[in-house]
Amino acid sequence: MLEGSIVDGTHRLELRVHYEDTDFSDFVYHANYLKFCERGRSDFLRVLGLDQKAMMAGDGLMFVVRRMVCDFLKPARFDEELTIETVPVEQAGARFEMRQKVLRGAEALFTAEVTAVLIDGRGKPRRLPPEMARLLSGTPS
Repeated sequence: MLEGSIVDGTHRLELRVHYEDTDFSDFVYHANYLKFCERGRSDFLRVLGLDQKAMMAGDGLMFVVRRMVCDFLKPARFDEELTIETVPVEQAGARFEMRQKVLRGAEALFTAEVTAVLIDGRGKPRRLPPEMARLLSGTPS
């Protein structure tokens, strides 16, 4: 099942805050913003047509997060509806950079600049294959 959609180069994934996402204060626990963003990145790749499971099974390729710069701006609470936005920014060699936001309506609650790297089964960086690089750049075939 595909989650979210890409409009004007931005992937949007809708989700609801569950009770398990919150801490004793009724706010979303800080580490869960990272999980929300991971869901956004995974579904972004899936909507692009990149099957991460097949990549691992075939060539042993996978994306790993190398760097993340996060800003926690405002808290989300139980049962709120959030949107996770993922926007590709730049790619070169094995590296792929994205910007992500967690929004409540138009209000940004969390932002992240993410650098992911394509690696092989031995953990060595691998240059993005041309078709993958094309998909990640949003360039039509």
